[in-house]
Amino acid sequence: MPPELDTNPISAGVVILRSMAGEWHYLLLRAYQYWDFPKGLVEDGEQEFAAAKREVEEETTLVNLDFCWGYAFYQTAPYGKYRKIARYYIAQSPAGEVDLPISEELGRPEHEEYRWVTKEIAYDLVSPRVRQVLDWAGKLIRDSKVSD
Repeated sequence: MPPELDTNPISAGVVILRSMAGEWHYLLLRAYQYWDFPKGLVEDGEQEFAAAKREVEEETTLVNLDFCWGYAFYQTAPYGKYRKIARYYIAQSPAGEVDLPISEELGRPEHEEYRWVTKEIAYDLVSPRVRQVLDWAGKLIRDSKVSD
Protein backbone atom coordinates (compact mmCIF):
# COMPACT_ATOMS: atom_id res chain seq x y z
CA MET A 1 0.00 0.00 0.00
CA PRO A 2 1.48 3.43 -0.96
CA PRO A 3 2.25 5.92 1.83
CA GLU A 4 -0.38 8.56 2.52
CA LEU A 5 0.07 11.79 0.65
CA ASP A 6 0.80 14.85 2.74
CA THR A 7 -2.37 16.91 2.54
CA ASN A 8 -1.41 19.70 4.92
CA PRO A 9 -1.59 23.13 3.29
CA ILE A 10 1.82 24.78 3.18
CA SER A 11 2.53 28.46 3.58
CA ALA A 12 5.91 30.04 2.97
CA GLY A 13 7.36 33.24 4.30
CA VAL A 14 10.45 35.17 5.22
CA VAL A 15 11.93 36.40 8.48
CA ILE A 16 13.04 39.84 7.29
CA LEU A 17 15.81 41.68 9.12
CA ARG A 18 17.13 45.21 8.93
CA SER A 19 20.03 46.69 10.84
CA MET A 20 18.97 49.78 12.77
CA ALA A 21 21.25 51.58 15.21
CA GLY A 22 23.66 48.61 15.11
CA GLU A 23 21.02 46.04 16.08
CA TRP A 24 18.92 43.60 14.07
CA HIS A 25 15.24 44.47 13.81
CA TYR A 26 12.61 42.01 12.61
CA LEU A 27 9.67 42.94 10.40
CA LEU A 28 6.38 41.79 11.90
CA LEU A 29 2.92 42.14 10.40
CA ARG A 30 -0.32 42.20 12.37
CA ALA A 31 -3.61 40.69 11.21
CA TYR A 32 -6.27 41.17 13.88
CA GLN A 33 -4.37 40.50 17.16
CA TYR A 34 -1.90 38.06 15.63
CA TRP A 35 1.69 39.04 14.76
CA ASP A 36 3.76 37.00 12.28
CA PHE A 37 6.31 37.35 9.52
CA PRO A 38 5.14 37.88 5.93
CA LYS A 39 3.88 34.54 4.60
CA GLY A 40 1.12 32.94 2.59
CA LEU A 41 -0.06 29.78 0.91
CA VAL A 42 2.08 28.10 -1.71
CA GLU A 43 0.14 27.98 -4.98
CA ASP A 44 -0.25 24.84 -7.09
CA GLY A 45 2.98 24.14 -8.96
CA GLU A 46 4.90 26.82 -7.06
CA GLN A 47 8.11 26.14 -5.13
CA GLU A 48 8.15 27.20 -1.48
CA PHE A 49 11.06 29.63 -1.89
CA ALA A 50 9.38 31.39 -4.83
CA ALA A 51 6.13 31.57 -2.85
CA ALA A 52 7.94 33.11 0.12
CA LYS A 53 9.42 35.90 -2.03
CA ARG A 54 6.08 36.48 -3.79
CA GLU A 55 4.24 36.74 -0.49
CA VAL A 56 6.73 39.28 0.87
CA GLU A 57 6.25 41.48 -2.19
CA GLU A 58 2.45 41.11 -2.14
CA GLU A 59 2.14 41.85 1.59
CA THR A 60 4.86 44.49 2.09
CA THR A 61 6.02 45.66 -1.39
CA LEU A 62 9.61 44.82 -0.36
CA VAL A 63 11.75 43.39 -3.16
CA ASN A 64 15.47 42.72 -3.62
CA LEU A 65 15.83 40.78 -0.40
CA ASP A 66 19.34 39.58 0.40
CA PHE A 67 19.28 35.90 1.36
CA CYS A 68 22.76 36.25 2.83
CA TRP A 69 22.12 33.34 5.22
CA GLY A 70 21.48 31.05 2.26
CA TYR A 71 18.35 29.03 1.64
CA ALA A 72 18.03 27.38 5.03
CA PHE A 73 14.51 27.23 6.34
CA TYR A 74 12.53 26.45 9.46
CA GLN A 75 9.34 24.47 9.10
CA THR A 76 6.64 24.40 11.77
CA ALA A 77 4.64 21.43 12.91
CA PRO A 78 1.05 21.41 11.62
CA TYR A 79 -1.09 24.01 13.40
CA GLY A 80 -4.51 25.57 13.41
CA LYS A 81 -7.86 24.35 12.20
CA TYR A 82 -6.51 23.29 8.80
CA ARG A 83 -3.26 21.77 10.18
CA LYS A 84 -1.21 24.15 8.04
CA ILE A 85 2.59 23.90 7.91
CA ALA A 86 4.61 27.12 7.63
CA ARG A 87 8.08 27.28 6.13
CA TYR A 88 10.22 30.33 6.85
CA TYR A 89 13.41 31.53 5.16
CA ILE A 90 15.54 34.41 6.43
CA ALA A 91 16.73 37.50 4.55
CA GLN A 92 17.99 41.01 5.01
CA SER A 93 16.22 44.03 3.55
CA PRO A 94 18.76 46.82 3.78
CA ALA A 95 16.51 49.36 2.04
CA GLY A 96 12.98 49.97 0.89
CA GLU A 97 9.81 51.30 2.45
CA VAL A 98 7.21 48.88 3.73
CA ASP A 99 3.73 49.40 2.35
CA LEU A 100 0.62 47.36 3.12
CA PRO A 101 -1.13 47.34 -0.27
CA ILE A 102 -4.77 46.49 -0.85
CA SER A 103 -5.35 42.83 -1.61
CA GLU A 104 -7.48 42.34 -4.74
CA GLU A 105 -9.15 39.33 -3.11
CA LEU A 106 -10.01 41.13 0.14
CA GLY A 107 -10.51 44.69 -1.07
CA ARG A 108 -8.32 45.83 1.86
CA PRO A 109 -4.76 45.21 3.07
CA GLU A 110 -4.15 41.74 4.51
CA HIS A 111 -2.55 43.30 7.60
CA GLU A 112 -3.50 46.23 9.80
CA GLU A 113 0.03 47.32 10.71
CA TYR A 114 3.71 46.51 10.58
CA ARG A 115 6.59 47.10 12.96
CA TRP A 116 10.37 46.78 12.84
CA VAL A 117 11.20 45.43 16.30
CA THR A 118 14.10 43.92 18.21
CA LYS A 119 14.07 40.22 18.93
CA GLU A 120 13.07 40.88 22.52
CA ILE A 121 10.03 42.93 21.53
CA ALA A 122 9.13 40.44 18.80
CA TYR A 123 9.24 37.64 21.36
CA ASP A 124 6.65 39.49 23.47
CA LEU A 125 4.32 40.09 20.51
CA VAL A 126 4.25 36.71 18.76
CA SER A 127 2.67 33.37 19.57
CA PRO A 128 4.65 30.38 20.88
CA ARG A 129 4.71 28.91 17.35
CA VAL A 130 6.36 32.05 15.95
CA ARG A 131 8.74 32.22 18.92
CA GLN A 132 10.22 28.95 17.68
CA VAL A 133 10.91 30.66 14.35
CA LEU A 134 12.56 33.59 16.18
CA ASP A 135 14.76 31.17 18.14
CA TRP A 136 15.81 29.44 14.90
CA ALA A 137 16.57 32.76 13.18
CA GLY A 138 18.52 34.03 16.19
CA LYS A 139 20.70 30.93 16.25
CA LEU A 140 21.31 31.12 12.50
CA ILE A 141 22.34 34.77 12.83
CA ARG A 142 24.63 34.12 15.81
CA ASP A 143 26.32 31.18 14.06
CA SER A 144 26.90 33.04 10.78
CA LYS A 145 29.46 35.58 9.67
CA VAL A 146 26.76 38.06 8.60
CA SER A 147 26.87 41.13 10.80
CA ASP A 148 24.45 43.93 11.40
